[in-house]
Amino acid sequence: MEKDNIAVGLDIGTTKIVAMIGKHNEYGKLEILGIGRSKSLGVHRGVVNNITQTIQSIQQAVDEAQADSGLKIEDVVVGIAGQHIRSLQHSDYITRPNADEVIDSKDIEKLCGQVHKLVMLPGEEIIHVLPQEFKIDGQAEVKEPIGMYGGRLEANFHVVVGQVASIRNIGRCVKSSGLELSTVTLEPLASANAVLSQEEKEAGVALIDIGGGTTDLAIFKDGIIRHTAVIPFGGNVITEDIKEGCSIIEKQAELLKIKFGSAWPGENKDNEIVSIPGLRGREPKEITLKNLSKIIHARVVEIIEQAYLEIKNYGHEEQKKKLIAGIVLTGGGAQLKHLKQLVEYITGMDTRIGFPNEHLAHDNEKELTSPQYATAVGLVMNSLEENKKKPLVAKEEVVEESQDDTYEDQPMSEETEQLVREHKERKNFFDKWVDKFKDFLDNAE
Repeated sequence: MEKDNIAVGLDIGTTKIVAMIGKHNEYGKLEILGIGRSKSLGVHRGVVNNITQTIQSIQQAVDEAQADSGLKIEDVVVGIAGQHIRSLQHSDYITRPNADEVIDSKDIEKLCGQVHKLVMLPGEEIIHVLPQEFKIDGQAEVKEPIGMYGGRLEANFHVVVGQVASIRNIGRCVKSSGLELSTVTLEPLASANAVLSQEEKEAGVALIDIGGGTTDLAIFKDGIIRHTAVIPFGGNVITEDIKEGCSIIEKQAELLKIKFGSAWPGENKDNEIVSIPGLRGREPKEITLKNLSKIIHARVVEIIEQAYLEIKNYGHEEQKKKLIAGIVLTGGGAQLKHLKQLVEYITGMDTRIGFPNEHLAHDNEKELTSPQYATAVGLVMNSLEENKKKPLVAKEEVVEESQDDTYEDQPMSEETEQLVREHKERKNFFDKWVDKFKDFLDNAE
């Protein structure tokens, strides 16, 4: 597999596991080369609770993707979610020894390193440290501090935290499936990449990704991630309620939800009835669609209100933090009929359904543009972005060596300096975290 331009995303969900292989075509759009799906066994609310079953499900999805594309999968980028994920805001600062030197990536690395040393609750690990705005000597709202002068460098950070054991278990499943884990990405961040435009991120938008076991939330404003949350229930609780309320088996409840389900009870007339075959020769059951939508409505309202509470906690009601672009719904649960209208009714915010088709090449299967594949598409996109940067690294390292050995007395051109600086910064932020994570998994063996 040519690693430079091909990437594999592995979305380990509660309902399904998706392995997706993709590359950029000549127009910079994402072309899906192969996709594999399997029923997710052994994952509950985004957390692995049966290692053996999860490994089998991953292998099944990967084998299908390999057969579909004719390519061998070696390493994957994995999405992480689950009820154990939480986020917090943190501010920190460093005092630089020499204020007459410009701020470089080492200073930012030092500042981020300080945040990584935060004392977490027992059994928790920091997954992402995402800088928001910087402040230099009291000058606020600095988005890019590199190249500026200053003695005191401060920043606000969005810190994403997860349970060590849960992260380790996912790593273990991937390794035991014969794959290398290249990186771990928070699933709402991957979904956001696939379905949100830069304009929406600038204006302020809340992404609600309704999965089977969890509902993920990511809030952007001024192009920066401001808040993330994982709500520990999703589409599966709706199915569970239909099963209990109508006294039918889970498979029938899921089919009912998909084919006839609606989030708005007023839509169905009292005389609309669906007949469900009885088990082993028993009498068929007759269920009114009005009752079905009442059951769905009650649970969907609960999910939306929980997500809206998180949006309010972020501070959406303050004028400065207002989310002008409203809400974008994605994930398998977003396909429920009349959900958009219900969300608008409850929150009073503009809402649209997010399809990952904006970044996909036109010749891909129609099915891939479904909201349920948003996370997988986002993971492939993230991985391709990282791969695109890697070929540059070799060039930059040559540039750095030549600067040191041959052209020591000559000043660097502005362009070269920028390349070197970007390379260092990338290495600092990303590679160190990946190395740390790999060591962490190896120690868990």
